[in-house]
Amino acid sequence: MILGEKIRQLRTDRNLSQEQVADLFGVSQQSVQKWENGDTTPELGKVIKIARYFGVSLDSLILGNDNRVVEELKKNMALKPEYNNIHDWEFYSSDLMTEFQQSVEEGLDIAEYKEVFQAVSHLPKNEIRQRLGDVLFDVVTQAPQVKDYPYNEPSDLEAIQQLRTPYEYKKNDIVDLESKIHGAWLGRVCGCRLGQAFEGIHSDEMERFLTETGNKPLHRYVYRSDFTDDMYQQYRFPFAGRLYVDEADRFPGDDDTNYTVLYQRVVEQYGRDFTPYQVSRAWLGLQAKDAYCTAERVAFCNFVAGYTPPVSAQYQNPYREWIGAQIRADYFGYINPGDPQTAAEMAWRDGCISHVKNGIYGEMFVAAMLAVAAETSCMDDIILGGLAQVPSTSRLYEQVMRVYRFYKEGGSQEDCFKMIHATYDEKTSHGWCHTVPNAMIVAASLLYGKGDYARSICMSVEACFDTDCNGATVGSILGMAYGVDIIPEYWSKPMNDTLATSIFGVGTVKISERAKMTLNHLPQK
Repeated sequence: MILGEKIRQLRTDRNLSQEQVADLFGVSQQSVQKWENGDTTPELGKVIKIARYFGVSLDSLILGNDNRVVEELKKNMALKPEYNNIHDWEFYSSDLMTEFQQSVEEGLDIAEYKEVFQAVSHLPKNEIRQRLGDVLFDVVTQAPQVKDYPYNEPSDLEAIQQLRTPYEYKKNDIVDLESKIHGAWLGRVCGCRLGQAFEGIHSDEMERFLTETGNKPLHRYVYRSDFTDDMYQQYRFPFAGRLYVDEADRFPGDDDTNYTVLYQRVVEQYGRDFTPYQVSRAWLGLQAKDAYCTAERVAFCNFVAGYTPPVSAQYQNPYREWIGAQIRADYFGYINPGDPQTAAEMAWRDGCISHVKNGIYGEMFVAAMLAVAAETSCMDDIILGGLAQVPSTSRLYEQVMRVYRFYKEGGSQEDCFKMIHATYDEKTSHGWCHTVPNAMIVAASLLYGKGDYARSICMSVEACFDTDCNGATVGSILGMAYGVDIIPEYWSKPMNDTLATSIFGVGTVKISERAKMTLNHLPQK
């Protein structure tokens, strides 16, 4: 009976008469009538022709519903990711409150949506939250700027350069550039190694641990031998899971140092005129996804999905002003000694693939400082020469100048770091990882460290926030400013001139050899 009813429905839906259907399938009008009444059933060949003509499946024609289609739909509905297996950095709605705070700091008028952001961020990690996150991303991208926003922070290079405030510094002849570049490489590695032991720690536990181990103020590496068996349980911070200096015969690797080696490869492959798109291709080809964190992980996934720079930095990226680009700056300073503008421009070509605004400025600032440090060891000139390459209308410029003025007006080291902590919250991921407070710590450590390598890197690490990043940057700048001999053997010897990387086809390298290779990428005279 179902088949006859279906034939009648298909015929009437097409406004066909029984006679017309009979002609189509080579039967009599009476045969069609009997089919529809259920008196007879068409032979299989006729059923197939009817199904083809009306564009339906045999299941639908014979059974009255398309079980095959239904089953396919069920299968497709089941073909969804296991959302709990997706890393939070790759799932935009996992960090909606970071997105909200980031957007507010950028001056976007989204305050009325705060409760919506909060509500969605508390939902289970599933498709619904993903879809609602997409909606909130539309809110962010379409939001107007609040009135009287005090900053002007473009992300395109030409606009950035138009907002700079020039600064002239006294240049000295560049003496023994090979020693300076070697010092920058080694200084970066040792500073990073010191900070690795504390990455993610908060100030209260940092102070307690240093006091307990006789290392306050911080003045040396942390060793496994610093710990007793019961100490690990006394701290929230996961001290037990770290690899300490007395347990390794080399630098064990870190994203801070991976990037320095990676950009040597980029310049080797593409030349000094590399493009942002070429950098994005190098990222895909030279490291696995897990080598990238926060904004870099978002950008990497965006590359895979077909987004290209600068959209790769903008699409669903709540970490777009975090420190990730700032730690990628060094090689561009190394290969542009005495030319902070070119160093900053190269840094922009890299930074714009994953960051915007102050996220980019942090990389430009550090690259320019390193280029200036090749010509002078005056920390005032290094910092102000670096700032001269970023918009003077930006938050980064304002806050680093705040540190600089505080120092010049006689403010104490202790009070300067208290000021930084009062402005940014180290106990939130956004505060801990944002470019601006970490740039402030770098500047303060360079100023108050007064050219002392150990004192400066220890100061930058003891301040907490992003300890390994800041130790690396401060160490790199001092090494460039004074040359490799500024780094005491105590700090360099445990590295054994050996640096491990996660870069495909590179693996473990000699630090001194990488420094010599850098000379090949200097501008041709």
